[in-house]
Amino acid sequence: MVKAVVLGAAGGIGQPLSLLLKISPLVDELGLFDVVNTPGVAADLSHISSVADVEGTVAAKGDFKGEQPETEEAKKKALTGADIVIIPAGVPRKPGMTRDDLFKINAGIVKDLVVAIAKYAPKATIAIISNPVNSTVPIAAEVLKQAGVFNPKKLFGVTTLDVVRAETFVGGIVGEKDPRKLNIPVVGGHSGNTIVPLFSLAKPSVSIPADKLDALVNRVQFGGDEVVKAKDGAGSATLSMAYAGFRFAESLLKAAKGEKGIVENTFVYLPGVEGGDAIAKATGVDYFSVPVELGVNGAEKAFNILADANDYEKKLLDEAIKGLKTNVETGVSFITNPPKL
Repeated sequence: MVKAVVLGAAGGIGQPLSLLLKISPLVDELGLFDVVNTPGVAADLSHISSVADVEGTVAAKGDFKGEQPETEEAKKKALTGADIVIIPAGVPRKPGMTRDDLFKINAGIVKDLVVAIAKYAPKATIAIISNPVNSTVPIAAEVLKQAGVFNPKKLFGVTTLDVVRAETFVGGIVGEKDPRKLNIPVVGGHSGNTIVPLFSLAKPSVSIPADKLDALVNRVQFGGDEVVKAKDGAGSATLSMAYAGFRFAESLLKAAKGEKGIVENTFVYLPGVEGGDAIAKATGVDYFSVPVELGVNGAEKAFNILADANDYEKKLLDEAIKGLKTNVETGVSFITNPPKL
């Protein structure tokens, strides 16, 4: 029996993500939690003729900080027995808002949810979608450390959307109708120029015209802005993010069931994963998105492919590392030196 839980299940990402999990044959139980509307989402999904049983719990009315007993009980009910917890909770980006602008709001949300995970599902695999991932994953790690249940092999930042975009945009350039056939590593972080697509390491190899390279890199790095602008203030990249989140969760679930050879690019705490120390020493950053082999215990091995990047990509990596250091420090400090209210 596999129980998957979505925290933030009634939101723009949470609803389509929950739908994809509901129709997956890999999920037997689906627990949904949010501050509003979760029972309705659960009732709707429960009518779908698939394997998973669905249950939705909601925070107490007017409570957004987990302070009321009813909310704590709802979190406990949703999380107890969870094998994998996916967190898309938080506010979406608005026009002109960067991922870093989201930090003040989403940091507190992620902190409260991970506190609950530490209490009620301490052994669960955690996949964080809530932006800014570069900071929310370190926040989660620090919370889990304080609770004495941190397992770096089971904490992931979902950067799969960057990979999905790279595949799709390159597919359009090279004429590949099925972009899923392309394997393009995207490393670094999950915001702006911390995102580094390594087109030179694509498999099968691809040829990007020199006059299109800068624009292509920029589009992968800032693809979210393209969607925010197109939605004209009505939302952000919710559907594509739900797809990417499910794709990553599906890989985690398959690996947990024993399937071999599954590698995904994901943002992890490098010192806690085999092969990660070398990457941490080379970059000077403890958190980085790299190709990671997944297994029954979570992150089995991190692959150091950075040295194989070409000179153009190494310049991008230098810029990414600068931004990442600040983002990670901001996340860690939010827990170790909390802001005064």
